[in-house]
Amino acid sequence: MPFTTLRPAASHSSIRGILRLVAASVALSVVVLAGSVFAAAPASAAERGTGFGTWAPISAHGWHGSMLVNGVHTYCIVPGLPLPTGPSIDHGISGGAAGLSGEQLTRINHLVSTHGQTDDPVQAAAVGWAVKAIANWNETLRQFGYEGDSLAGVIDRVFSRLAPEHSAAVQQRAVAFYDEAMRLGTAAPTGTLIFTVDPVDHRHGTVRVETSAAGAIGTVTLVDAVFSESGEVTLEGVTPGTEYAITTAPPAPGRAYTVSGTGRFTGGVAPAVRHVTTAGGQDTAGPGGPATFEVSGADTAPRVPRFSPAITTQVAARYIPGGPFVDDVNITLADGDWPRSADGSPLPITAGAEVYRTSWEPTEPQASVPADAESVGSLALVTGDQGGDVPYRVTSDWELPGPGFYTAVWTITRDAQHPDVTAHLPADFSWTESFGVRSQISVVPDVSSKAEEHVAVGDPVSDTIIVGSVIPTGGLSVSSAVYRSADGVPAADACTPEALVWESEPIAVTEAGEYIVTSPAMTEPGTYYWRERAVDADGDEVHHGGCGVAAETTIVEEAPPAAPAPALAATGASIATVAAPLILGLTVVVTGIALGTSRRRRFEHGASIG
Repeated sequence: MPFTTLRPAASHSSIRGILRLVAASVALSVVVLAGSVFAAAPASAAERGTGFGTWAPISAHGWHGSMLVNGVHTYCIVPGLPLPTGPSIDHGISGGAAGLSGEQLTRINHLVSTHGQTDDPVQAAAVGWAVKAIANWNETLRQFGYEGDSLAGVIDRVFSRLAPEHSAAVQQRAVAFYDEAMRLGTAAPTGTLIFTVDPVDHRHGTVRVETSAAGAIGTVTLVDAVFSESGEVTLEGVTPGTEYAITTAPPAPGRAYTVSGTGRFTGGVAPAVRHVTTAGGQDTAGPGGPATFEVSGADTAPRVPRFSPAITTQVAARYIPGGPFVDDVNITLADGDWPRSADGSPLPITAGAEVYRTSWEPTEPQASVPADAESVGSLALVTGDQGGDVPYRVTSDWELPGPGFYTAVWTITRDAQHPDVTAHLPADFSWTESFGVRSQISVVPDVSSKAEEHVAVGDPVSDTIIVGSVIPTGGLSVSSAVYRSADGVPAADACTPEALVWESEPIAVTEAGEYIVTSPAMTEPGTYYWRERAVDADGDEVHHGGCGVAAETTIVEEAPPAAPAPALAATGASIATVAAPLILGLTVVVTGIALGTSRRRRFEHGASIG
């Protein structure tokens, strides 16, 4: 506090008037402060704190230390005014105390909070000098008639008279405290949330707080994510620099999204003090607490949900007569979600296939296509609005070239996709179907037959079943049946159960060849149709010949009566003339006997006709 002889009363009165005017006009700072902003407490007499000098409004050497307000040490911030010994008003935390700037209040708050709550009179006195020097350097140096420019110098001038044994210590600490406060960063504390993304799985990552406020602590709330340890969106007690694991909760499956968050922290030093005023006396400052500030942040780029597609296929039919290759293709998800556009519709996936022919049936899935497999054509698929996990029927625009085992091998590559889809796929993504999966394979069989064209009533009829090299694993069982045509019924429709005449027993077939079946003797003339049939080892029908096929039609005819033997001529010349037919007839009969009864009859009939 000032010497009474150094400041005229009029000067003190003028300063007090100005300060009262300033105090009346100062509003709360817009900076959000830690703790509550208190309403002004009722006036009460402040108490002497810790320090040196005389606890009175005016004294010879003043008071150098703290003033206690409800047990809190506060310090004078307006050099030159009387000591605030009268009734005081506690205004609570203020960001506009005594008209000081935010930088000044930050430094004063730091000193009275960090060093000022003490019962050490030397330290309290040093804090008091440093606080006044921050509030008004010039007034602090000049209030005791000191003409120099050194804080240590003005302290020595006063303490050499007041407490010379403590002068050096007060000087040293006061200068150190002042320098410490002036080096303090006074910018309002700021902070941000930093998010990281797991490079393998977008659903995982971390969040941390970076802030300029020392010792900050606070609460963070996430958007579209939770803290992995608790499963909650909000975490309290968050400290800067600590990585906290998070698990995302995407707002919509298959769409890019951004994780963000906000937080509220306290830390550093608030640009405010606990402001106490005393009518006609000093304003004092107590601890203003740490600053309170908001933090926020978000992913630097949207998180793109990864997905890994795969394909399952099912040919429309295992055994087909030929024509196009027909495959039902289902694109499934090995991992992740189907990618979607901003409006939520599924993005199209492009897939392609090569169809191969082999003369043998693949029985085990293989990673690569066998060297002897012949490529016969390609297939393509672009999915539609249905997305995945539904079958898409793909029909080739080319025909299968002939009998064989046909295997489709589907592929999905990253390079074939639209850029919007590519972003969802792993950088090295490529998927290829194994070769030889049973559901991939369609078989064009090589089974046909050829029946006898003409026989006579009373003769049996034979059908030759011709089996090529396309034989499924486990072999075939072949048979044939014969049907009699009916008047007015088209040949293709004649093979009905009612028209069935005879059906052969099945023949087991494991290799290519011709297999003959023979019916019992035909008793009625007419037109007869054969239908050959083949089934595999599982009993599934491999082939069933058509009805009315020309090569499978047999005509059964009535045998004409035998012609009478010619009479012998009376002359040698006549005998010579008829001998030749007799010899010819004998030759036919012998030949017929050699070839069998059926042919013999056919040939004899021909001889009669001849």
